Amino acid sequence: MHVGILGGTGPAGRGVGVRLAEAGVRVTLGSRDAERAATVAAEVVARWPDLDLEMGGEDNAGAAAADLVVLATPWDSAIPTVRSLRELLAGKVVVSMANALVKEGREMLALIPPRGSVAAAVQAALPESLVAAAFHHLPASEMENLESGLEADVLVCSDYPDATAATLALVEQMPGLRPLDAGSLSQAAAIEAFTAVCITLNIKHKAHSTLRIVGL
Repeated sequence: MHVGILGGTGPAGRGVGVRLAEAGVRVTLGSRDAERAATVAAEVVARWPDLDLEMGGEDNAGAAAADLVVLATPWDSAIPTVRSLRELLAGKVVVSMANALVKEGREMLALIPPRGSVAAAVQAALPESLVAAAFHHLPASEMENLESGLEADVLVCSDYPDATAATLALVEQMPGLRPLDAGSLSQAAAIEAFTAVCITLNIKHKAHSTLRIVGL
């Protein structure tokens, strides 16, 4: 499996990338600047010299050439990014992890995109791709630190069974994470918005809490 991460040089992208690489997945961090992507990938690999991490960096088009693609850009650049790569992403599973949020004081507030969620907007922009939504409630700093002891549930939703299955299988490989099928892509609106609550709790309590669903 080769996974490309669009916007992979940011904290969220690096966190998902290093966890996948730790699990033995080949990862390409994408960026608008290929040189920056290569530099960041090398820095991530150098941080864990005892691990054999297969991670490189290319421009976003290079990352989009992977078997499965994760969209880790800021929410307001997600649609322009995928539109420019529509042909490369056709027929592929694209996992959106963006949340439309704005900070007000010491709280994060959820914005409601016109289609209800960023993931739904991504699907509309990529009609020939199989879009899933996942990775929304994970603290980036804990994801990037492989020694953090992170344990969390990851809610996955999609309108395509193949995309759901591929994303569940991907998360299953990542140490400390448990994937849960949360239904159709319509659930992404509530999932994305709840990220504001998670971040606000962490700000208020100076913590790095994660989402755990008990009883399943």
